[in-house]
Amino acid sequence: MAGHTGQAADGIGGQDSWRDSVSEATATDLENLLGTGVSAAQEQLQRNGGFLPFALTVQNDGEVRLVAVSPADAGEGSDGDFDADAMISDLQALLRQNRDDFRAAAVVCDILLVEDDSDAIHVAAEHRDGSLFAAVLPYSANATTQSWEFGELGADASEPAIWVD
Repeated sequence: MAGHTGQAADGIGGQDSWRDSVSEATATDLENLLGTGVSAAQEQLQRNGGFLPFALTVQNDGEVRLVAVSPADAGEGSDGDFDADAMISDLQALLRQNRDDFRAAAVVCDILLVEDDSDAIHVAAEHRDGSLFAAVLPYSANATTQSWEFGELGADASEPAIWVD
């Protein structure tokens, strides 16, 4: 899978303009988080048929770390086994508390693209210098081949969640 990550980050057609506004080091960190996040989510999908929200950080020394929180129980009356929104809030709070230890972070979660009626891997990356980058990768299960099929990686709008005061 390692060879696939670079391809994923570069394959955002026509979205190179965001790179012009950030330093090379920042772009590298954000693309690293994006590629790693997409790969890790794809791996969990293939192994477990789904994935819980998780986060990745680029530590101050450049090491990429996985950050996870235990699933929050879904509220009464909801059909989910866990509350993904609560987990994402917990991840963001944890990242905010520890943000001096890393220079970039990304939250990876499973979303529903309503207009396409498709599930997607969503990666929202953020750098301490204020740069933001988010991407979505639609996916679907192929019942015939018993495998996952992935669409085109696309850019998405994002709001800062970690370096906010």
